[in-house]
This record gives sequence, structure tokens and C-alpha cells, in this order.
Amino acid sequence: MGRIIAIANQKGGVGKTTTSINLAACLAEKGNKVLAIDMDPQGNMTSGFGIDKNDITYSIYDTMCGNCNLGEALLINVFENLSIVPASRELAGAEIDFINTEDKQYILKKTIKNIRKKYDFIIIDCPPALGILTVNSMTAADTIIVPIQCEFYALEGLSQLIYTIDLIKKKLNRNLQIEGVVFTMYDSRNNLSQEVVDNVKNNLDQIIYNTVVPRNVRLAEAPSYGLPINLYDSRSTGAEAYRKLADEVMKNKLFLK
Repeated sequence: MGRIIAIANQKGGVGKTTTSINLAACLAEKGNKVLAIDMDPQGNMTSGFGIDKNDITYSIYDTMCGNCNLGEALLINVFENLSIVPASRELAGAEIDFINTEDKQYILKKTIKNIRKKYDFIIIDCPPALGILTVNSMTAADTIIVPIQCEFYALEGLSQLIYTIDLIKKKLNRNLQIEGVVFTMYDSRNNLSQEVVDNVKNNLDQIIYNTVVPRNVRLAEAPSYGLPINLYDSRSTGAEAYRKLADEVMKNKLFLK
């Protein structure tokens, strides 16, 4: 049974999509069968994997609306061991489109129910907002990874995110857990980065991954080439960091039996 991980933070620019793309790619590189689902209307995960959003026939939006089944929207083995369900701009209207849908919080969960057994990991890239798409992602997920940027306002909005997660756990998905927090855009030359890490560790009662993702030019370049960092520059510090994060995710004690 595939483990479903939502990558979520309502604050934009924290490395959420970068983490979604590169964690999925590094898990696949290690031999896991991985499905990546882009739930963000901006579709940055889709384009980050080299997929032209204008060329796709169906997206995750179409499956949620019942216009097609998941298999029709699935792009199989875009990279070795890694398949993708792309996003489309129609997702931006989801709040209105699904307003009268019965059990609208469970649409994604029902959509992927029968396919999760085919994968070791399903990584969901959530939009930077706490709307119906993020709620669907969290309702479908087993766990949530929260990327936090190493900057002054790192904790801004995090309490609201944790409140939302707790609410979803209480009302919609009682098995949901915060799998861990991962620090991104860490600059070893900047004292503030370490201060942020220390502050979060002292004030946040959550699991924090040991891996810290550095601020790295190659990481920033990779999406424009439609490649995850492990394929764009395998020896970069960014690739090394996401491989370490993939190792930590695979060894997470919550899931070791």
C-alpha cells in the first residue's frame, strides 16, 4: 500500500514545489515506485518535470470532475520509476466547481484509492493556500511534510497550518500526522539561517528532519530545464540534500514495522 505524503505550507516561496519535485525524484532514484500529483493550479511541479501544460489532454482536475479516470490523466514513467498526474489552470476554479459536490473534501481520496497499491510513495504538491485543494490533499494523505524557509518570517502562518491539520485530523482524516518539518534555502554564510533553525526547534513541537536544504543556484536552475536536481546536476549540494531527505523519509520510524 503506497504511502501518501502531502507537501504543504500556506506560505508561498518556501520551497514547497522544489521539495515535492526533488523528494519524489530522489525516492524514485532509490528504486521506489513513485506517483507525483500536482494539486497546485500554478502547475509548477508539472512544468518542473518537463511537461508542457498546454500539451496535456487530462489533468488531476479532470479526474476530480469525473471527466476521465485517473489512468487517462496519468503520465507513466516520465522518469524512471516516476509517474505524474499533472495540473491544469482549471484547478483555480475548484472552490466554485466543487461547492455543491457531496463529500467534496474526499474527492481526491476516492480518486486515488484504487491506484495507491501500485506505488511505494505518492507525493502531493499542495497549493500555497488552505482551500479545498489543500483540504482534499490532506484528507487523502497519510502524512504531511512542511517545508520552512530559513528566513525571518519562518513561523508566520505556521500555527494556522497546524491548526488546520489538527482540524482535518479531527473531522476528516483521523490517521493524518505531521511527518516532519524540513528547512529549505539555508545559507551557511548568513547567521540568520542558523538562528531561524534554532528558533523553530525550540518553539515547534514537531519532528524536524536532520536534512537541511541549502540555498543553491543549481536547484533554482533545474526547473527551467524540466529536470529534478538529481538529473540536472547529480553532484550538486541540492541533489545531495534531497537524497538525504529521501533516505530519512524512507527510514521514518513512524512507518518502520
